[in-house]
Amino acid sequence: MPARDAAPKHKHKHDSSWRDRPALVAVVTGTATKVGKTWVAARVAKELRHAGMVVAARKPVQSHEPGDPDTDAAVLAAATGEEADAVCRDDRDFAVPMAPPMAAAALGRTPFGVADLVAELEWPRDCDVGLVEAAGGIRSPIATDGDCLDLIEQVGPEAVVLVADAGLGVINAVRLCVGVLGQARTIVILNRFDATQDLHRRNLAWLRDVDGIDPVTSPGDLAHVLVELHKELS
Repeated sequence: MPARDAAPKHKHKHDSSWRDRPALVAVVTGTATKVGKTWVAARVAKELRHAGMVVAARKPVQSHEPGDPDTDAAVLAAATGEEADAVCRDDRDFAVPMAPPMAAAALGRTPFGVADLVAELEWPRDCDVGLVEAAGGIRSPIATDGDCLDLIEQVGPEAVVLVADAGLGVINAVRLCVGVLGQARTIVILNRFDATQDLHRRNLAWLRDVDGIDPVTSPGDLAHVLVELHKELS
């Protein structure tokens, strides 16, 4: 994808084409692939449901190893009580471990754009929080014409959850991602944070004290932030 010179302009709108859009939609993305986006989203969904909220998860498109029983959609569905094909449509499920548009091309499937993925999002009635999990990292291709940053821009979420590994390299990764997210309300979670690890503690302190970013370090803390945000929006 071409480089961007400026951060996207987020609209934070409730598009009437979305059926029963929740009051709070949060896009879950990551600093890279394999940082634990699905695990975080599933754990947060469970925490929110335990708090009495109605939660739905959506994976606009996914790609994975053939025969994998634990796809992202399956894990999210188990956490929210939905069916996997409600989380990710069958025609957006590609059993090839490549970026989704590449996987679609490898399987000879019809190309799709970011606008197609956004238009296909549907929500159950009376849903309090909708979690939209992107694919890979922020600049990972998610469609033929855009990446996860484009998905965030078109969804216009009330919050962006940025999942980052708590270990070495997290400061650089978080700075780069927060810089391109621009006006989006971003909640950073340091996944796999271990308070007994000196490096993890120092990374957290640096982000807070030097960069003015206040990450959360557990799904429970993230759920609490989302509950409070939902109250603000309701």
